Amino acid sequence: MSTPTAQLSAAGVSIWLDDLSRSRISSGNLQQLIDEKNVVGVTTNPTIFAAAIGKGEGYAEKVAALAAAGKSATEAIFELTTADVADASDIFRPIYDATGGFDGRVSIEVEPGLANDAAGTIAQAEQLWNKVGKENALIKIPATKAGLEAIAAVIGKGISVNVTLIFSLERYREVINAYLTGLETAKAAGHDISKIHSVASFFVSRVDTEIDKRLTAIGTDAALALKSKAGVANAQLAYQVFEQEFQTERAAGLLAAGANKQRPLWASTGVKDPALPDTLYVTGLVAEGIVNTMPEKTLEATFDHGVVEGDTITGAYAEAAAVLDAIANAGVDYNDVVALLETEGVDKFIASWNELVEGVEAALEASK
Repeated sequence: MSTPTAQLSAAGVSIWLDDLSRSRISSGNLQQLIDEKNVVGVTTNPTIFAAAIGKGEGYAEKVAALAAAGKSATEAIFELTTADVADASDIFRPIYDATGGFDGRVSIEVEPGLANDAAGTIAQAEQLWNKVGKENALIKIPATKAGLEAIAAVIGKGISVNVTLIFSLERYREVINAYLTGLETAKAAGHDISKIHSVASFFVSRVDTEIDKRLTAIGTDAALALKSKAGVANAQLAYQVFEQEFQTERAAGLLAAGANKQRPLWASTGVKDPALPDTLYVTGLVAEGIVNTMPEKTLEATFDHGVVEGDTITGAYAEAAAVLDAIANAGVDYNDVVALLETEGVDKFIASWNELVEGVEAALEASK
């Protein structure tokens, strides 16, 4: 019998794992998830690497060599994380080849402290791309205002990008514009734009967490009835934006010249509220041509008991818009929510990065 993850794949959803570690690579677990649970890509971030390297599993030998070479913590992190991403990229290379570059992707993020530094982001994106040295890598750049400039510039250099930390529909339109601008630059510079790929990571559960907190504070029956509906509605409308923006004359011209659509990616798909179904942000957001990057717990839940009922997005635009309108009418300021979530998202990754640096500094010192 077909598994729920196989059904999800058949419905047009690419399943990417939101986790990576040296032990996951070396134990064969990553290949097992590919073979058994339809995983076709991986995303990483500073929090994921802080957890992986903090546990030390499989890193001792490499850390000792880096300590002997006199490497700093940030230099060691660069070496450790790019090695993991390069090795994972090799594992996924057959999927990359089979899907024409759409899947088989492994993402690595620029340092979060560069989120508001366009020039610094561009420089590090190039460093990461060249160091990993795999064309199925993706460089993650946050969708801050400075990030938009960096995204356009990095795409313009022929580098494939995963745009992260997108919360608002307006910012998502700006992200697509940055992608198209980058493609135009790349095309003018003579790059093969058919080789350039991008995903736009639209965060889901964090929207519910913040809006639900505000609805609870309002406390009316009407407000409470809207809880846990914003995240899915926001993502459904993001898919509508995707459809609209890639049907413009500008986009059509680039696609005709060989460019690829920048696919929507659902991130932050682990359900935070135990009262909700644990597969809500997977089975509730199914449509052709999207990516869903899942923590392992969400992947396991989907594989075990996910109910895939086909497209749950494209017929829901009117209802989704009504949900966001009702939330606004209840007294929740959408623009304030998404601005806060972007700031918090950057801050959380900076905190994880600092934790990672401290952990690696300790490991380097212990290896001397």
